[in-house]
Amino acid sequence: MEQLHLQLPNVYIFRLVSELGSFQAAATQLNIPRSSVSKKIAQLEDYLQQRLLQRSTRNLKLTEDGLRLLEATSGLEGLLSGTRDILIEKQAEPVGRVTLSTSSLIGQQYLTPHIKMIRAQLPKVTLHISYSDDVEDLLDEGIDIAIRTGKLPDSSLVARSIGWKDPGCFASPDYLACHGEPQTPEALREHDCLVFKNNKSKMNHWQFESKEGGITSIAVEESIVANSGRALIDMAVQGLGIVHVDRQTVEAELKSGSLVPILKHFPSPARLPIQLVCLGKHTRSKAVDAVWNYLCEALPAHLS
Repeated sequence: MEQLHLQLPNVYIFRLVSELGSFQAAATQLNIPRSSVSKKIAQLEDYLQQRLLQRSTRNLKLTEDGLRLLEATSGLEGLLSGTRDILIEKQAEPVGRVTLSTSSLIGQQYLTPHIKMIRAQLPKVTLHISYSDDVEDLLDEGIDIAIRTGKLPDSSLVARSIGWKDPGCFASPDYLACHGEPQTPEALREHDCLVFKNNKSKMNHWQFESKEGGITSIAVEESIVANSGRALIDMAVQGLGIVHVDRQTVEAELKSGSLVPILKHFPSPARLPIQLVCLGKHTRSKAVDAVWNYLCEALPAHLS
């Protein structure tokens, strides 16, 4: 049957007439003329090529076909009610689950301090947070919002720059006292280096700018390889080797003196963008939008 969906309003009016027992009662409830109700019923009967109602000046009675249609469409009110509830929910306070993904270092240092405020502003939003140094695919893993470093491989993602990663080399005073301080990037080959590895890559090639402006890539000597940036920093504090991480993630250690910067005359060649990313707007719930908007405003100030 062609254009069946166009008959849904007529079916709804038919059911209302059947429930209330008169055309006038249905017209009054819908706030439309009685003639409009009569016209809608006639259109439905023409479409089905069946008489649905027996009408007289005093009585209104369903035909056998009318009874069958009434039974067959018994779920219509529930469908419309569910649709209405969804619309009301979208207009009301954000509610639902939002899944976040971030590396352990950035998440613990920058995201976690904002969780209390997010919960205060959005009490009906449940947060599921993955603090993982592995690269998680947003679509495959069901992630709504993620914090990522570097260039994005998927151009379909919506991205908002929230800061910059400024890598450098750091070691503890105890390590330097025992092993000496490397004066050039090449000297790292003679030192214990703490190397980060996730599910996508092992970052054992550290890049530096030379004094002349060139770029040097050093394959460092791996003494320990770990998939947690936080663990590598803690190991560096314990004097187990040299770590290559974002300066902002070791601010507390630098302030306390448990780590010190080395190779300061050989900075990393490029700062990497830290970005808040999510799927396209049309796939986001109101809850995801609310968390996204909060983080877009709060995180740049925190990371600046």
